[in-house]
Amino acid sequence: MKKRFENFTRQANFEILSIHPDRVVIRDQGPWNECLTVTNDAENVVKRLVRGFGGLRLHDRRLFYIDSEGSMDEILIKDVKFAGFAPGPGKSFS
Repeated sequence: MKKRFENFTRQANFEILSIHPDRVVIRDQGPWNECLTVTNDAENVVKRLVRGFGGLRLHDRRLFYIDSEGSMDEILIKDVKFAGFAPGPGKSFS
């Protein structure tokens, strides 16, 4: 399932690549001259995911994102809110 989150304000533009019982994987789409990166808009990205899916259950899932260079890292979530970053496995998987 792919869903695009495109916005013409200064927010991240990303798509959901996959939703699994243990993780969600998104990809940063840019264009970065018009949109913030997922990294720079992580707090908003988590809020948008929860709102956009009627409460996407992120409290029991990990959130991975593929950045503009194709590397995957993790957005840490605590109490369904952005809580920081962690290094991911490197190159992307979905």
